[in-house]
Amino acid sequence: MALFRKSPQEKADIAALRAADAELHANQRREEKAGIREETPEYQRLNTAANQAAAKVSRWHGGTRRGK
Repeated sequence: MALFRKSPQEKADIAALRAADAELHANQRREEKAGIREETPEYQRLNTAANQAAAKVSRWHGGTRRGK
């Protein structure tokens, strides 16, 4: 069914979102383990990257973009 197929670009955007989220969460675990409780510049950089990646992906796939 063509309705649910993703283009190569959509697949790449979803993969980039998942990678950015994984990197952000890994950093979060490292910082929590080190006892850091405030937002560091590294956290802010990774969070911005994850938000930018999410803006390219539809809500159906975990992003923030509405519609197609």
